[in-house]
Amino acid sequence: MVGAPRTEGLSLAVVVAHPDDDAYGMAGMVALHADDPGFRFTLIHATDGGAGDIREGFPATRETLGRIRQQEDEDGWRALGREPDRHEWLGYRDGEVDQVPFDELVDVVAAILEEEQPTVVGTFGPDGIFAHPDHITIGAATDAAFARHASTAGTAFRRLLHSAIPQSVFERWQQQRAEKGMWQFDPTQVYHMRGVPDAEIGLVVDTSSVAHRTVAGLMEHKSQHHVMFDYPVDAERWQRIMRRDWASVAWPERAPGSPVLTDPFEGLP
Repeated sequence: MVGAPRTEGLSLAVVVAHPDDDAYGMAGMVALHADDPGFRFTLIHATDGGAGDIREGFPATRETLGRIRQQEDEDGWRALGREPDRHEWLGYRDGEVDQVPFDELVDVVAAILEEEQPTVVGTFGPDGIFAHPDHITIGAATDAAFARHASTAGTAFRRLLHSAIPQSVFERWQQQRAEKGMWQFDPTQVYHMRGVPDAEIGLVVDTSSVAHRTVAGLMEHKSQHHVMFDYPVDAERWQRIMRRDWASVAWPERAPGSPVLTDPFEGLP
């Protein structure tokens, strides 16, 4: 855990839309603190991912995919080596989170967060990374839930993070894909990756020491490998990709020129 401060009584809550959303973005941060005494990890999923794509030959049906993906997600955290201390499945329909009354969604997320009193909360920003409506909606609801409790004192609700891809990194990945003759993301389209301006990135975590653990977790999401990976799956390439976690700091507001954080708990008591 080189570069990661020890966490004593600090906690992280991650709120996402689908199984495998949590396997990217902040999984490396969890792996870095996996063995810290007192570290608590709460995970909230809005849906079971039951409307996801089913590739030809995979043993799933529309009726069973959600249960399969839930199990894959739980298996993924075991493979990473740090299961959530609390894992909540909210049970909303995949692809329809934006149709849930917004106040209801906020209330449900806020109730769990109030019970957990997390130090740091992580979710999607308004870009949703892929502009997926479920991502954007659960992110906005989490922001609203966090705002009810945001605090400048104590150890709870001290920082709100939005997972993000820096624009410079996104462009580099696009160039590498072009050089390999691979298809390109179109950031004007829904379900396509996009970056955010580098100046908006307030957290860059070196997760290279635990990238193998993060990739081990990703590999458990077998039903979605055709969506997540370019075939054939290259685990070594993905370990290189997973050497960093990035996020914008949505709260508290960063002053212009503030140094970029290197750990989600940096500077917190």
